[in-house]
Parts: sequence; structure tokens; C-alpha cells
Amino acid sequence: MNKLTKVGLSALCGSLVSVSAAHAGDLTVTGGADMTWISKGEDMTGNPIGIGSNFTLKGSGELENGWTYDLAIAMKNAGAYSATNLGLTMGGLGSLSINQGDSANGIAAVDDKMPTAWEETWGAGLSTGVRLAVGAGGSQNIMYTTPTILGTTLTLTHAPQYGVTDQADKTTSSNNSDYNDAYDATININPSLGTEILSGLNLFAGASTMEKQRGGAGGNDLYEGVAGATYDIGPLSLGVQWSGDYTGVDDTYESAHVTKTNFYKNVAFGVAFNINDDLSVSYGEWQARKSGKTASTHNEVNAPDRTIVVTSTQAAYTMGGASIRVANIKAENTYWGTNAGDDKKATTISLGLAF
Repeated sequence: MNKLTKVGLSALCGSLVSVSAAHAGDLTVTGGADMTWISKGEDMTGNPIGIGSNFTLKGSGELENGWTYDLAIAMKNAGAYSATNLGLTMGGLGSLSINQGDSANGIAAVDDKMPTAWEETWGAGLSTGVRLAVGAGGSQNIMYTTPTILGTTLTLTHAPQYGVTDQADKTTSSNNSDYNDAYDATININPSLGTEILSGLNLFAGASTMEKQRGGAGGNDLYEGVAGATYDIGPLSLGVQWSGDYTGVDDTYESAHVTKTNFYKNVAFGVAFNINDDLSVSYGEWQARKSGKTASTHNEVNAPDRTIVVTSTQAAYTMGGASIRVANIKAENTYWGTNAGDDKKATTISLGLAF
């Protein structure tokens, strides 16, 4: 972590402005580089070498009443803008987060909480077509997080006019999307009850609704849900979760969505083991399934031919600021059998450097 500067009082119109309600804050930068080598078995790999260079600018400060604020601006590969998150921690009143550009808030924050040594089961270098819960976190939003009481934390997230372009200050969006408001709620419970054996247990759940515009390319409102549990006991971490996604498609709107299915559901589990402070291994599986009826034919989806199964075995070794990671991924029926050569596999080797 490199400290850039100490942010003090600003100059305005050539004069120093005196601000008694706030203290000076810090501005820091964190980041790293990730170099990968990917082999895709019998599929064409092309150039297998990839480099990711990411950094985040972080600002923080404190108000005189003890409240703290922080700003994070994330930049992805080649210095391209990725996301901005502004947080305000209000002591015993909880916290607020205003987010744009990524899916860190709402139900998207619990779309995959399975323990791994490195990356998500589906996210280590192989494109599979797995659908994840997105909710209000997929658009510019504001989220309130309650204080943790008896091991329980709640979040409430709202995205006005879901799907419109993210906006800078003093601007509004001049375009509409197919959606109105989106609302998310999540809960995380650590029911330790003062016991050591339950201290590593976490239960989580989330729900989302997106109000669909009527007419044209409209449909019914969209609903998503996630529920699961993780358990850490010594060096061992276990996890299981379920999720569902109702797309809002039915017979009334089939002409606008002739290729859509009205329901998707997922089940996932993962197990990770820390061999020592530096070395960890994991195994994960993700099953994504189409369900219900297709909009174009009204027929029940043929479940055996509409299930994606992804498995991933991973290992990670850390040496100070450097990490070596290996993932072996296999996927059956990718994109629900819509592409040639639907069964895929890949091996990814990664060297990560943090600063």
C-alpha cells in the first residue's frame, strides 16, 4: 500500500476555506498484477498468456461526531474505470453505501459465497453461461446496512430506474430502461450463542424484485432469491447455497422473449482447507438449471438437457505479497447446450503480485 498524500482543506477561488465539521482524510492507492496461463484442452487457446493490472484509489476521513466516510474508485485492466463506491459509517445507526459501476451491493454480494482457495468455481478462466443473482446491485444504487445485533445484519438496497446509465453529480438520466425500481434485502446471521463451536457458522439469504415496464418489450416483474450457509471449523471451510431467478416471461409477453425460459435455479457447494498459513486447497461444484416453460413453445423444459455442471479444483500458495494459484475447471453442457462442443475444460495458472 502506497500512501500518496494527506488531504487537507481545499482552496476555493484563491482563498483557504475553513471547515470545522470535518477532519483531514487520507488518500491511498492499492493494487496488483495478475499474470495467467490458460490451457483449454482440445479447444483452441490462442495466446495463453494474460496480464491483469488493477488498482483502487481509496479516500477516507472522519466527521467531528465520530462518523467516518470512505470513497473507493476501482480501475480495471489498462486503467479503465471500473466502479465507484461511497460509504458513510454512522456508528450505532449503521451505514450507507452508494455504489455505481459494479455489483457489490444488495443480493449480488451473496451471489456466490462458497469457500475457495482462489476464485469462484465458475470464474477461473472458463466461460460457462451460469446465471447469477444480480438484483439492484447491477445498477447505480444506495444500500443501508444495519448494525450487527445478536449476530444478525440486514441490508436494504434500492436502485431507481434499474438499468439506466450511471450518472455523475448534478446530472440525471435522460433515457429510460425496461425497468422501474429494483429493491433488495439480505440477512446474514452468525448464531454463535456465545459458543465456540458455532462461532464459524454463518447463515445468509437475500431476495430481490425488479419492477418491469409494461408494454413493448415488457413482461412481469422479475424476482431473485438466494439462501445458504458457510461453516468454518479450524482450517476447514464448508459451504452450500441455492438461488432462483424468475425472468418475468410468460405467455402474455412471449412475442418479445421467444428465446427466454421463465425460471432458472442453481445449487452450489464448496469445501476449502488451509494446509498451513501459506497453502490452501479447495473443491467446488455449481449446477445451473433451466426450469419451468419456454416462452416460445409453452412446453416444459427438458431438465436433463438443460443443466450446466461446473466443477473446480484449486490450490493457492502465498509468499508475502506474491501468490501462485492453480485451478482445474470442467464444465458440462455450457450455455445449456446452445453451442458446439458444449463440454469444456481448462487449467489456469496464475501469479498474483500485490502492492
